[in-house]
Order: sequence, then structure tokens, then C-alpha cells
Amino acid sequence: MDTSNPSGREHYPPIGKPQAPAAVAPNLIDYDAEVGAFSWERTRSVELDGLPGGRGLNIAHESVDRHANGAAGDWVAIRWLGRKGDTREITYRELGELTNRVANVLISLDLEAGDPLFVLSGRLPELYTAVLGALKARLVVSPLFAAFGPEPVQTRMSIGRARALLTTKRLYERRVLPIRDALPDLRHVLLVDERGGSLPEGTLSFRDLVDEASPDFTIPDTAPEDPALLHFTSGTTGTPKGALHVHEAVLAHHVTGRLALDLHPGDRFWCTADPGWVTGTSYGIVSPLTNGVTSIVDEADFDVERWYRVLEQERVNVWYTAPTAIRMLMKAGAEVARGFDLSALRFIASVGEPLNPEAVVWGQEVLGLPIHDNWWQTETGGIMIANYRSMEVRPGSMGRPLPGIEAAVVRRRDDGGAEASNDAVELEEPGVEGELAIRKGWPSMFRAYVGDEDRYRRCFAGGWYLTGDLCKRDDDGYFWFVGRTDDVIKSAGHLIGPFEVESALVEHPAVAEAAVIGKPDPTLGEVVKAFVSLRAGHSPSEELRLELLGHARRRLGSAVAPREIEFQDELPRTRSGKVMRRLLKARELGLPEGDTSTLEQTSPHDTGVKDEGAAR
Repeated sequence: MDTSNPSGREHYPPIGKPQAPAAVAPNLIDYDAEVGAFSWERTRSVELDGLPGGRGLNIAHESVDRHANGAAGDWVAIRWLGRKGDTREITYRELGELTNRVANVLISLDLEAGDPLFVLSGRLPELYTAVLGALKARLVVSPLFAAFGPEPVQTRMSIGRARALLTTKRLYERRVLPIRDALPDLRHVLLVDERGGSLPEGTLSFRDLVDEASPDFTIPDTAPEDPALLHFTSGTTGTPKGALHVHEAVLAHHVTGRLALDLHPGDRFWCTADPGWVTGTSYGIVSPLTNGVTSIVDEADFDVERWYRVLEQERVNVWYTAPTAIRMLMKAGAEVARGFDLSALRFIASVGEPLNPEAVVWGQEVLGLPIHDNWWQTETGGIMIANYRSMEVRPGSMGRPLPGIEAAVVRRRDDGGAEASNDAVELEEPGVEGELAIRKGWPSMFRAYVGDEDRYRRCFAGGWYLTGDLCKRDDDGYFWFVGRTDDVIKSAGHLIGPFEVESALVEHPAVAEAAVIGKPDPTLGEVVKAFVSLRAGHSPSEELRLELLGHARRRLGSAVAPREIEFQDELPRTRSGKVMRRLLKARELGLPEGDTSTLEQTSPHDTGVKDEGAAR
């Protein structure tokens, strides 16, 4: 059996090692030699400082202070591009002083080590100083996506028992004020864009407090296992999962930035991900700073010409973006790209969802560089599998595991999360589809789902973290994504849990039941489609459909709310009462319905009105 390309994408031949601008040698030259020699402990002792006096390991020290206090102090750490054309540069030395001030502010508010600080903001400079300052103070930082509606914000802050929140006046009034009474643990709200007398009741001016604080601060002793970051990811049932990461994760952030993204000191690096998602924190804040690069931060939303102009004018060397953005650039046409000088680019990488082979080839043909896909999850904290600059790219492949990471394709022998059992999983041969698993023990592995120990335990079996992703491995060790073992929806790089959307829809007085699926979309990857059955006394109509779309947007925000709604008399369910999303998706896409023997009833399809994407 030929397993060299198990995805069936044989018409996309491998792309050879790209010729990069100038003579910048790749950080990873010989993959096999690097894998054979790699040790997390040795790498930590060589590439990171640790706190002075052997007092532990702190993410903010490795990201900021070890540069601020050395020869790189005057290098630009963050170059911020404002929405209206204004710019701001912050050197490593300035970032060190600003984050010291923030740490002093947070401690003056009686916040203690381990207390959660949530951050709900667009890409403002204060977001970055707040995250790093909080890490200096040993708080647990949890960034939230600014497009979330009040209910997703409340759910996550409740799970994380938020003690403090950094946000803007607009977001506070629209997203937080309506639900503040439901957050009994919330002590302080810091507004980044307000000063003095204009403050809403119960809030503080972040800028005033920082201006008044001392620029001197000594990071307290920080154990590598001290909690540092709380990222939320959605599941198919139940509430969102709060994945907790520790300060030791900085080692993986640093190493993967160097090896998978080929970051060199002095590079100009642009990660387009919002810090509300794990990519925007791991690779939009921590990794570029630990590697001593200038991180480009653009406040504005996606715009084709603006993005090309940023790449050109900022002389970006390494660019990390999402497949959705790549597809939107492709849609705009090659001629737009050719109107800009992108010669400074040395490496392009993508993450968030599978990168289609056409996009890899398009990058080579139009941008002069292939786009390198890589794979990781909120739970892994950092890149686990990647296509590397020094190796050929196999379009459609996730690549090969990072040095220090052992990945395998496995078959579960039971569903109990039998952690103590060495035979809980069976390794599959090349070319055989199975679940992607990562051997436990890497530095950025999540340490808990907050408040749900049983859920966390079920993620592991036989010494492996079971990812829930289906894949195959070819004879050369390249991994190829197949699909998910659950129903999580990936839209524009955002992970959306069906349960959360369904719950918001059912709150509407007209809705009896709701079920949500991901519907393939050529630009976004997937869009959220909801199937709704109505309560007695309500009938399907265009007016009601629009009302439900608006209701969902207000509750969830535009990034999470459904784009399409379809009315049905009854939703297909098992005899135990579980709605069969799988069957809804099969019917929507015209796929085989599979085994329907557990159906309570098999009444056919929809009645009523379809939304063809009007929720814009």
C-alpha cells in the first residue's frame, strides 16, 4: 500500500526547500539530528535565563526583562499600528518599566498570586503590558475575544472566578455591565481608555494607576508549575473548557518560535491572531518576545490592501496567519498581491484549521514562498507538529512533530481515560486512520480543565494526551489531518461549541429546541448553521428567522452566532433524547446518513425558511 500521501492529494507534489531572502540560515537545519539530540532540560538551561538567583521560571522575565536588562534593551519589542494610522513603538527596556508599573498596580489592589485577571480588549498596547505585568505579579491571565457577547463573557469569567478585569469603556458597558451582578468574585474593573472623572461607577482608570505606579519591581519567586494562563476552548456538550497552563510553558513557546516559525533575534514578526485566542497569546505575545524580535501589532480588522501594505511597509520577515485570511487574500486575486513589495518575507506559516493544498501552492506562486501549515491546540499550549523552513512542504500535510514532541496515531481500547493502563491505546501503522495522540510531559501541556477534573482525566490514556483529531501518518512521518472526533465548529479559526450556541437560541421564547452544525464555507472554513424547532403557537417565518439571528448575535457576538437558521418540525434524536447533529450534517451536505437505528423517530427534513447567509 502506498502511504506516502494518505490524504489522496497526489496532484499536489512536494514543494522543495524555499530560497529565503538574504543569507539567513534556518534555525532547524537537520531535522533528524535535532530530534535525536534534543532535550527539554538542556534547552532550558541554554536558551532561557530563569529568575536571578535561581528563584524559578517566570514567563514575563523570559519575555521582557532578560532583554530589557541586556544589550537588546533598546530594540523595539512591540510596534503598534493604530486603526487610524497612528503608531507607537515600545522598546524592551520601556516594556520592562511599563510591565513593572502594571505589576505594582495589580498588587496594590490586593490581588495575590493565582488570582485570575481577565482581559477583554482589542489589540491595544495596554493589553500587552497588562498581560505581561500580571504574569510578573504571578496572576493567572485569561484573555477573552472582544467580539464575545455578554453570555460567553459571563460563562468564562464565572468558570475562572475572575477577580479583576481589564477592558475598555465601550466593551464594559456593552458586554460586562449587564452581567456584572452575576460575577460575585469580580473585585476590580480597569478601563484602559478612560481617565479621571468620566469613569463609570465601579471602575478604575488603568492608565492613571499605571502612570502613578513605581517603575521598579522584583518578580517574586515563581515555580515552573505555578499557574500562568487560562485559555478557554469549546466542547460539543457542556460549558466551555478552561485549559490552565503554567509558567514552564514559556520553554515550549520559545523553542517552537525558534524552530517552527524560524524566528531570529531582530526579526520583524507579525502574528495576526487576536490575543483572545491562544495563538494570539502564545505567538502574538510570548514567543516573539522570548526570541528577541519586533512584534508587529495591528489594531485594525482584516482588509486585503491594508494587510499587504503592512507586510510591505513594516518589512515583515516572518508572518503567522490563519487559513481563512489566506483564502480571502486568494479571493482578492494575485494581481493585488503583485502590487506590493513583499521581498522582506522569509517565512509564512498558518494555523487555526487545516490549510488546503491550493493555498500552499498559491503562496509559492503569488507570494514567492509556500505557506507552512502547523498543528496544535489550546490544550497543547504551543505548536506540536509543523512544516519547517529547511524541509520540503507536502501540501495538505500538517508536517512532522517538533523536536521533544512524540506524536502517534492511535486507536482507543476503552473510553474511560485509563491513565494507569499502558495498553489503553494501540498505535496504528502508517496509512491507517486513527486519533492523533501526544506523549505526556511537554512543557506547555495544559495542567487542568478548571473545575472539571473528570473531564481532564478523560483526555489521557496510557501516557498519551488524546487530541480528538483524526489523522494519518505517512511512511516519512508526515501527519495528515482527517477530521474531528466531535462536533466542534471551526469558523475563521475560531473554535465554537454547538452547545453554547444552542443554549442561547433556546432562551428565545419561540424556540423549543435547537441543534447546531458547521457548514463548509469556501472562505471561513465553516459557518454556524442552526436547526430550530418552535414552541406551540409560533410558526416559521422570515420575520422570526431574522429575530432569532439578532437574538443570537446580541447574546453571543457576531463571531459565534449562527449565520444560517433553518426551521424544522422535529429535530432527529436518539431514544435517549440526544439530538443527532451528525444526522443533521449528513442531510445538509447530502452525505450517507449512516446508522439510524437509535433514532427516536425518522421524520424527514426541514420545513419553513432557510437563511442563505443574510446574517451579515
